[in-house]
Amino acid sequence: MNIFSNWIFYVFLYLIFSVAFNQFYKVTTKTMVKPGSLTVLMQFLAGTFCLFLMPFFEFTFPQDLKVYFFLGIAIIFYALNDRIGTTVRSGLEASTCNVIKQLSTAFMIVFGLLFFKEPFVLNKIIGAFLIVLSNVLVFYEKKSFKLNKYVSLGIIANLCFTVALFIDVNYSEQFNLPFYVSLTLIVPALLIFIFERLKLKDIFYEFNKGNKKTIIITSFCWGIMLFSQLMAYQLGKTTIVAPLCSLTVILNVIIGYLFLGEKQHLYRKIIASILIIISVILIKI
Repeated sequence: MNIFSNWIFYVFLYLIFSVAFNQFYKVTTKTMVKPGSLTVLMQFLAGTFCLFLMPFFEFTFPQDLKVYFFLGIAIIFYALNDRIGTTVRSGLEASTCNVIKQLSTAFMIVFGLLFFKEPFVLNKIIGAFLIVLSNVLVFYEKKSFKLNKYVSLGIIANLCFTVALFIDVNYSEQFNLPFYVSLTLIVPALLIFIFERLKLKDIFYEFNKGNKKTIIITSFCWGIMLFSQLMAYQLGKTTIVAPLCSLTVILNVIIGYLFLGEKQHLYRKIIASILIIISVILIKI
């Protein structure tokens, strides 16, 4: 069996690079100058890394102009998610960010019920409830549920990501995959660059003043993470791939504890991670 045609190989890659991405992103934000310039820098580098994989895949592009229209709208929301996400990661632990990220799954279920009139399936609703419960568990403080600005922004970022994914779903298969991933990174970078009125000197200054090694590592992991996840979903069954990919939650808690010293609410995070894995299994069966 060709390992490069095996979905297990890409799930394995995704788990490695997803955890590395989350951990190194947190380290990178500790030396950032501007959230906007750091986001643009790493998006551009991540997209560029993906371009090197293009020759290994068939050059296919959709003929229907409608695809590009909806992809354009999705990219706007991807840009919002990525930009807000940098600010969120600077204020929250890497493991906490990963727990919040799982809300997008719950949002997708709600969107499906509201806009696609999908049937009410009990196990999916229970799964969505468990995801919300896991977040409440992490942020519950002394008989109250407190949302600081970073948590609130994290929820908004995931809502933007859900909208983008909701619009963009299934389009990746119509493109050369590395080009598609690069497109969803570099174009949002350009949008952020324009709307935040950044200059090229801001991007170079961010690189020179920041932690160069972690910037490069985070960017590389970002591109490979997105690419390997899409490959896993294209080659494998969603019902199997999704629960396996959700293992990043508990892996980030463990790695965050070991390497970043993220000890706050450790036991809650472990329980929340287990609840999220169970919820994804329920949603996908």
